[in-house]
Amino acid sequence: MSKAKPMTSKRNFNALQPLLALSVAVLLWLGANTAHAQQMQRFGDYELHYIVIPTTMLQPEIAARYGIRRGKDRALCNISVIDSDGAGVRADLTGSSQNLLGQRQGLSFSEVVDGEAIYYLATIRHADEEIHRINIDASVVGASTTLKLQQKLYWAP
Repeated sequence: MSKAKPMTSKRNFNALQPLLALSVAVLLWLGANTAHAQQMQRFGDYELHYIVIPTTMLQPEIAARYGIRRGKDRALCNISVIDSDGAGVRADLTGSSQNLLGQRQGLSFSEVVDGEAIYYLATIRHADEEIHRINIDASVVGASTTLKLQQKLYWAP
């Protein structure tokens, strides 16, 4: 009997490690906050998945690799758009965040593509225990949506 060779080479695995670490951080956060487990909005034949987590949840080397500035006063907004087959699709995103005092900041999304996975990342600056109203316009070929959410953001160590 011959041994089966692994499908992924060591080089390919090393290239995926940062994305895997980011995914693990998000999954750990979801596990600790089960109320946020299904943050998704359907539009047309697509699903927009979203999560907002403290940037301090990310390991420094992972944050640096994706150009994310970590800080207790910064949250990461992670958006992905999935088609009806479960594949990630490219989208055009614009957005803003506003606290209850009316202080508004635009969200600048950067696209991360790794294989079939496509993510859009933006950071939000906030005070401790500050409520933010986040609005994101997303469009893909043939469909668009506006995501509106409100979330209380905390300073994290």
